[in-house]
Amino acid sequence: MTLTEQLLDALGREIVLGRFAETGFPTEAEISEAYSTSRSVTREAIKMLTSKGMLSARPRSGIVVQPERSWSLLDADVLRWMLERKFSYKLLRSFTEMRLGIEPTAAALAARNADAQAIEGIERGLKRMIAAERGEDDHLTSDVAFHVAILDATGNPFYVQLHELVNTALRISIQLTNRIKGHTASIPAHRRVFDAIKAGDPVAAHAAMSSIIADVLVLIEDAQSRETDQGKARKRVEKTPARSKK
Repeated sequence: MTLTEQLLDALGREIVLGRFAETGFPTEAEISEAYSTSRSVTREAIKMLTSKGMLSARPRSGIVVQPERSWSLLDADVLRWMLERKFSYKLLRSFTEMRLGIEPTAAALAARNADAQAIEGIERGLKRMIAAERGEDDHLTSDVAFHVAILDATGNPFYVQLHELVNTALRISIQLTNRIKGHTASIPAHRRVFDAIKAGDPVAAHAAMSSIIADVLVLIEDAQSRETDQGKARKRVEKTPARSKK
C-alpha cells in the first residue's frame, strides 16, 4: 500500500464510522499533521474520497462529509468499508439482492460464451473449494475464486469490470453468512453451476446460481428474524417487574 492508499483507507473507514459527524471534517493541514503525511499525499487522498462521493470540497464551505446516499456503493473501497462496519443485515441483504440480479445471468452467459480456458478457471475454483473441505485450501478464497471466474468467463467486458467489486464484497459477505449458518458453502450446489456451464446449458446455469444466492437470502432473513425475536424477548424480560420476596 502506498502512503496515499493508507491514508485513503484510514479516512474512508473513519467517515463510514461517523467519526466526523459532530466535529466536521478536518482541514488538509490538520490531516497532514494527524497522520504525518505530506500535503500532496493528503490532497490526493481527499481527491479520491471526493470521487467516491464521500466528500465535497468548496471554497467557502471547506471539506464536507456527504450523506451516505451520495456515496458510490459500487466502488469496491466504499462497499468494503461499509460491510466491515458494524454488522448490518439490511446492507448484507441489499448486496445479496444485487448478486441475485448479476450472478445468475453471468452464469448463463458463461454457459454460452466460455472457452476451454475460462471453463478451466471455474473448475480450478471448484477444485479449490473441494480441497478446502479437506483442509488443504482456504474456504473463503476458494469460494470467491469460483464466483469471480464465472464473471471472467462471460466474455462480457462489463461483467469483467465487476471483478473487483464482487471480489471485495464477496469476501465480507461470505464471512458473514458462514458465521450465521456455522458452515461453509455447498459443494454440490456449486458443482451444479459448473456442470451446467461446462455443458453449455444457460438455463440450468442460471437456475443453479439463482438457487445458491436465494438460499443466502433466506439464511439472512431467518437470522435477522431470530435476532429480532430474541431482542423482543430480552425487552419483555427487562420490563417484567421482579417478584418481591415474602
